[in-house]
Amino acid sequence: MNDSAAALVDLRDYLLGTYDELKRRLSRRLGSEDLAGDALQDTWMRLDARRDRLAPVQNPAAYLLRMAMNTVVDRQRADHRLMSTDEIGALMEMADPGPGPAQVAETGYAMEHMLALLQRMPERRRRILLAIRVEGLQQREVAERLGVSLRLVQRELKAAQEYLALRSADGQHVRF
Repeated sequence: MNDSAAALVDLRDYLLGTYDELKRRLSRRLGSEDLAGDALQDTWMRLDARRDRLAPVQNPAAYLLRMAMNTVVDRQRADHRLMSTDEIGALMEMADPGPGPAQVAETGYAMEHMLALLQRMPERRRRILLAIRVEGLQQREVAERLGVSLRLVQRELKAAQEYLALRSADGQHVRF
């Protein structure tokens, strides 16, 4: 058995033989039995990872305690690199709620399509539709503005909506 393998066996034997004492000492330093137990478990794993580089140790207790404390420090550093729930929430609030490129392109296409449909519509029908749906005028106001009957405004509005519904890109009713 080479020196590295012998050192590994010696440290593992020491850790197993004095586990309760090492855990008690670590618990006092760390303020937590669970954290001390986790640190000793991590130390056991680290010993295995270092098996080819271990040299005989003069003071195994001090070496194992220092190694356990280092695992705790490493874990705390790793935990601090992770974001808290509050930090994640703050980032989510900063996220741009606006539409993405695909939605912008789709909306642009839909607008072009709608404008083309409006241009093909008879002028009076288009004016009635825009006055009511875009300007927010009442049907009676549009009738007075254009000098036509209320019944004609209602018929033209219905015809405009049916025209758009039949020719819209997705077959759904188009609403202004």
